[in-house]
Amino acid sequence: MFAEIIAVGSELLTPYRLDTNSLFLTAELNRLGFHVRRKHVVGDNDEDVREVFAGALERVGVVVSCGGLGPTTDDRTREIVAELLRRKLKLNDHVLRAIQERFRALGRTMPDLNARQAMVPEGADILVNERGTAPGLWIPHDGKVVVLLPGPPRELQPMFVQEVKPRLARRGGDVRLYTRELRVAGMPESEVDQRVSPIYAQFPGSETTILAAAGEIQLHPRVWSADESAAMKLLDEMTERFRLALGENLYTTSGETLESVVARELQEHRSTIAVAESCTGGMLAARLTNVPGSSSYFRGGVVSYSNDLKTGWAEVPAELIASKGAVSAEVALAMARGIRRQTNATIGVGITGIAGPSGGSAEKPVGLVHIAMAALAPPADAQHEKEKAFRFPGERERVRLHATQAALDMVRRYFLRTAPPKV
Repeated sequence: MFAEIIAVGSELLTPYRLDTNSLFLTAELNRLGFHVRRKHVVGDNDEDVREVFAGALERVGVVVSCGGLGPTTDDRTREIVAELLRRKLKLNDHVLRAIQERFRALGRTMPDLNARQAMVPEGADILVNERGTAPGLWIPHDGKVVVLLPGPPRELQPMFVQEVKPRLARRGGDVRLYTRELRVAGMPESEVDQRVSPIYAQFPGSETTILAAAGEIQLHPRVWSADESAAMKLLDEMTERFRLALGENLYTTSGETLESVVARELQEHRSTIAVAESCTGGMLAARLTNVPGSSSYFRGGVVSYSNDLKTGWAEVPAELIASKGAVSAEVALAMARGIRRQTNATIGVGITGIAGPSGGSAEKPVGLVHIAMAALAPPADAQHEKEKAFRFPGERERVRLHATQAALDMVRRYFLRTAPPKV
């Protein structure tokens, strides 16, 4: 069962709007057993829109589009598809009244332009839009189906789940997509591929995609199968082989974020954490507190950008900064120790570096980041410390994200190697 997705709107061909609907639709269609063969983004040009729909209908049985159903004159998806399928458009009084009532509930009068949204092609089923004025349309055609959905995600997503998904489930075959999401930290993409490519080559009934993200590599093994138990067994075997090949660099087999994995380790070891950040500007604290329940393990943090606040808030000796420089291994360790003491946390993390684009030198270039961790753990409150210098590529935001990822991975590996047993 094959499908194509069409995103309509000239704004999607500018730098100001991103087509996120296709990601949602692909995931939903895959779960229903439809293999998405192509995605298209097309502007508000009649000829281009007609060409894309016509081509898709020649190739696949299900065409899902988003956008172009608004009230303005450039929203022409409805009209173009009706012409292509040789269907007449008729004013639907029920839809018109629903749009009028929506405006009335807001204390407004419906503009005449909105009446266009009540024009429905012959033979089409109306898909109710509970969050907007544009109804969706389900149009059967020669054993195939065209689905027209509004562009705003807050309207499209509930409409797809409530109105489209049950209809497509009845058309889908027995084959479904089964997948895993593995994430790897601390290894470059080339090394990950070198270790795992011989493995997935031994599973010809599967597909594995490798994706590089800031500070991590993702592996997506996928199996299309009509037998769920056989598919899951195959994925289990592949996952175990990947685990053996990647070792402790593999931090999840279920798509969790690194901060979620670290949060679980902190909670299971009844440990707490505090952070002192310079170049990351609070990003590490934000990631740690994005996880629900973070109040049980996150003590607090400081953004000590200036040298005097490194001294005042993280207890870094001023003479150490003067002799070693703010961006140094010694200062990063002092920040980790100081914030741990200040907050009485089990673990302190210190980050200092040069995110750029300016401020670098030959000795300390842009992208240089020192990350340190200081932990206090039983027995006898033993000290465990680690510091590492990194040289991260990319622009300022990418350097900062890489740094927080490396800091979280340092804490994760501490629990794997050094931390006391779970409580």
